[in-house]
Amino acid sequence: MSAVEQAQAEPGPEAALARPADRPDRSPAARRRRRVRALTYAVAVLLSLFVLVPIYFITVTAFTPREVSYDFPKPFIPGTVSAETVRFFADSTGVTAALWRSVVVAALTLVLSTLLGAPAGYALARFAFRGKSTYRLLILSTRAFPIVILSIPLAVTFITWGIYDTTYSVALMHTGLALPFTILITSSIFVSVPRDLEEAARTLGCTPLGAFVKVVLPLALPGLAAAAIFTFVLSWNEVFAAVILTLRQRTLPALVLAALNTSPLPFRFAAAWFMLAPSLVVIFVIRRYLLGLWGRVAR
Repeated sequence: MSAVEQAQAEPGPEAALARPADRPDRSPAARRRRRVRALTYAVAVLLSLFVLVPIYFITVTAFTPREVSYDFPKPFIPGTVSAETVRFFADSTGVTAALWRSVVVAALTLVLSTLLGAPAGYALARFAFRGKSTYRLLILSTRAFPIVILSIPLAVTFITWGIYDTTYSVALMHTGLALPFTILITSSIFVSVPRDLEEAARTLGCTPLGAFVKVVLPLALPGLAAAAIFTFVLSWNEVFAAVILTLRQRTLPALVLAALNTSPLPFRFAAAWFMLAPSLVVIFVIRRYLLGLWGRVAR
């Protein structure tokens, strides 16, 4: 065999690279990575469907005529879109006032939790003191006390203070429930803000408060947004404290719970949508802001 024929018979490096067995994407490690990625996507899709499908059917049923609420199985795409069910719920006795009280309670809880939790979280992040770890644990352990145990002492205390059956008593209770997590969330976000930036601002003439407001606080806004999401959702959906601490001035969850057993099915679907929609809107709005600023703190 001549040298030319031998060169043509032997595969060159390009042919060796083109062999299917030698391709990197055909290796066992690459196939394993693809399987893991596919499994991860499948689990994510299933979890998303588990959350989104009930929300979708609640929304669809809330915006269809009342007689359609009793149909089963429910159509995936409604044939008729109507606000009759939502208007039926909104026009029910006490719903509008209870909705407004829920908004006021959630806003008060958010403001109080942020005003009290952010300085406490900053102190935990910036200052070293004896028993710091124990103090963190004590803050978190306050959530271990059931509301059932605290309900009677709180009711007696609020009656003594003259704020029983008011939005202020519910807001104070919700603040106590949300404050431990607000402190821990803001503490973790303040730790991620470099201390050097704050010290540089102070060397340039800023007071400690000025350095906090002008340097630390803008970088900590994603953590405050996360705490705000948690606080709002907790206050909006909390029902037990509202039932215990109110009789006539009910928030929306307490009013819906009180009328749940005697209410028709359209009322329940519309109430579920009214309870769900504000939380979704707040999470969606703050989520965009949160994701837009998170990279600054991560860097």
